[in-house]
Amino acid sequence: DEEIAEVVRTMAGMGLERVRITGGEPLIRRDLSDLVKMIADVPEIEDLSLSTNAVLLADQAEALKQAGVQRLNISLDSLQADRVDAISRRPGSYSKIMEGLDAAEEVGFAPLKINVVLIRGQNDDEIEDFARITRERPWHIRFIELMPTGANLDLSANSFVSCADALRRVRKIEQLEPVDGPFGNGPATYYRFPGAPGTVGVITPMSHNYCDRCNRMRLTASGQLRPCLFGDIETNLRDPLRAGQDLRPLIEETLRIKPERHYLIQGSAAGSGGLVALSQTGG
Repeated sequence: DEEIAEVVRTMAGMGLERVRITGGEPLIRRDLSDLVKMIADVPEIEDLSLSTNAVLLADQAEALKQAGVQRLNISLDSLQADRVDAISRRPGSYSKIMEGLDAAEEVGFAPLKINVVLIRGQNDDEIEDFARITRERPWHIRFIELMPTGANLDLSANSFVSCADALRRVRKIEQLEPVDGPFGNGPATYYRFPGAPGTVGVITPMSHNYCDRCNRMRLTASGQLRPCLFGDIETNLRDPLRAGQDLRPLIEETLRIKPERHYLIQGSAAGSGGLVALSQTGG
């Protein structure tokens, strides 16, 4: 925890203002609240969010809120219990996720963003169902195009659904109006049904990438700093940190070599030969 917090403190002194804790699944970390508090205590950090599958969220939502998490991103690829349980390979996962979402709302997490990766033949028949939720609950449903990363490489070739197709289907329900997104300033474009408390968002890393607006870097669980989520370019911060070295020159150089764009469509990552799994890097 202290090593992660030290990297955050160093980068905060260089202009870092926002941190998102991802995984894998961060809620399996026993000392997660301690790590959250360390990061939240860094004066320069203005926004601290967390991405989770929400299976363990019901029991941790209040502690995370008190420790300093301000926003949650929830990964949920289906509204059908049997599908969710099959994806997670754990019976009862869907009910636990719903309990987690309710708990998050009860302790005051807002906005609550729900990320839905579109996969043809697996959940594309639920696009309208997800969109309709935004008319009832103040959720921000975000459809995300499937990306060819790691284990998804073969799957994505046959299973891609564009967000443009999703929006065409959603617009058949009722007129959508463009709106500003909830706090977070991320890559999504948002729309709203008239009078709806929630929004429908789209994230298009494949059909319309947002690389020219990307200001993010990823710190992996092994202490590598990656300037692009979809690349294998990385800088080892763990060993220099443990040796007591100044990390700032390494961070500055990593930022300097940040690729102008990813190359997922061409079948490689950020101009390199490897495709990483999001579970390894943090999505």
